[in-house]
Amino acid sequence: MFDTVFSTIGSTTRLLKVFNPYKDKLLISSIKVGGGEFSSFRLNVNGIAGNEIYDLEIPPNDSIFIFVEVTVDPNGQNLPMVVKDSIRFNVNFNEQVIPLIAWGQDFHLVKSATLKNQTWENDKPYLVYNYAYVDTLSTLTIAPGTRIYFHKGAGLYVKGNIVVNGTRDNPVMFLADRLEEAYKNIPDQWNGILLFSGSKGNEFTHAQIRNANIGLQVGTIEHEGFATVTLANTKIENMAYAGIFALKSKISAYNSVIANCGFYAVALLVGGEYEFYHTTIANFWGGFSRKPRTTSSLAISNVLEYTNSDGKTLVFLGDLNKAHFGNSIIFGNNNLELELGKNKEKLFNYYFDHCILQVPDTFNTSDKNHYNNILKGSKFDPKFVDINKNLNFELDTLSPAKDVGSSVYSKMFPFDMKGMDRTADKGPDLGAYERIEKKPK
Repeated sequence: MFDTVFSTIGSTTRLLKVFNPYKDKLLISSIKVGGGEFSSFRLNVNGIAGNEIYDLEIPPNDSIFIFVEVTVDPNGQNLPMVVKDSIRFNVNFNEQVIPLIAWGQDFHLVKSATLKNQTWENDKPYLVYNYAYVDTLSTLTIAPGTRIYFHKGAGLYVKGNIVVNGTRDNPVMFLADRLEEAYKNIPDQWNGILLFSGSKGNEFTHAQIRNANIGLQVGTIEHEGFATVTLANTKIENMAYAGIFALKSKISAYNSVIANCGFYAVALLVGGEYEFYHTTIANFWGGFSRKPRTTSSLAISNVLEYTNSDGKTLVFLGDLNKAHFGNSIIFGNNNLELELGKNKEKLFNYYFDHCILQVPDTFNTSDKNHYNNILKGSKFDPKFVDINKNLNFELDTLSPAKDVGSSVYSKMFPFDMKGMDRTADKGPDLGAYERIEKKPK
C-alpha cells in the first residue's frame, strides 16, 4: 500500500522480500505487473528492472528483493482516486498475487482516525480509509466545497457532532473513491455516515451523499438517548440498503432529495420526531441487483423486530411523537411506497399534508387526522426530468406536482434547492424543486 501524498508528480518506493523456504532451489517462471507496460507501477527484481521478469531462481532457504515504484500524475483529470494493480508470480503453473494500491490525487488521508474538534477545508479532497470517528464532545466542521471520498468498507461515525456548511454553488460531497464513469451510480461502495444516539446538533446543509450502503443512519438501537440532525438542501442517492435509516431520533429536513435505494429510501423506526417539508422521496431502484425491490420507499413504525445471531427475536418499541410531511412527494416504481407499522402500546402520530403518495387506490387516506389534500396513485406521477442516468428529480412542465402545495410551508421555506422562489408563480410546487415556466416573449 502506497499511502504517500502526491503533490505534483509523485513517486515513492516500497520493498518486499520473496522467500524460498525449501531445501531445493526454486524456479519462478515469471514475475509480472498485471497491467504490464501500461501500469502506473514499476518493478526492480534483485537489480533487474522491468515489469516482466522470467526464469528467476531463488537458492534454497534464501530470498530475493523486489522494489516497487509508482508514479502518479495528480493533475490527470480522468485518474481514479485509487490506482490498483498487482504483482503476479507463476511457480510450477500456480499463480500467486500481491495486490498493489496507491492514491492518484493529492489529498488529505484520514486512516482509522479518531477526530477531536477540527475543520476540514476545501484546499484538497479528503480520503477516508477504514474509518473516521468523531469523538464524544467533539465537532467536525466541513467547509463549503469540500469533497470527502471513502474507500471500500470505510465510513464516518459520529459520537460528537458534525456540521456540514455547504452552499448552493459549493456543496459538500460524500462519495466513493472510484471516480471512473462506470462507478458513477453504483451503490455499496462505502459504508455510510452513522450518528450515534446521544449525538446532537448535527447539520447537513447543501450536502450530497452518494453510493454507500446506508447514506445516513440517525440513532443506534443499542445506545441510550437519541440523535438529532437537520437536513437542508441535501441529496442522498444510490444506497444499497437505505438513504435515511432513523431509530428513535429527531430529524428536521427541507428541500432535500432521498432517492434510489435497494430497500428503503427513508425508514423511521422505533418512534421519534420527524419533520419533512418540500422533500422528494423517489425510489426507482433497478439495474443493480437481480432481486427487485419489495419494500416501500418510506417506512414509518414505532416498533422494530429482528432475530439476532442466537435465533432470539428482539422487540424494540418507542413513541412516534411526530412524523409530519408537508408539500412532499413519496413516489417510486412500486405500487405501494408507504409502509406503516403500528404497535398500540406506543404513540403513533403521523401526518401527510399536501403530498403525492404512490399507494394503491384501495389505500385509505380519508382519515383527516393523518391525511390532508393527498394526490394518490400512479395517475399523479410527478414526471421527474430524469430518474435514471442523471438522477434529476426536478419537475417536468406537465407535472401534477406543480402549483398545488400549501403556502404554509412555502412561507417557511420560500426558496427551493436551486434558489428558485416558490412565491413567484400561482402556487408552490410539491417536492424539493420549484418549476417556474419561462414567460413567452
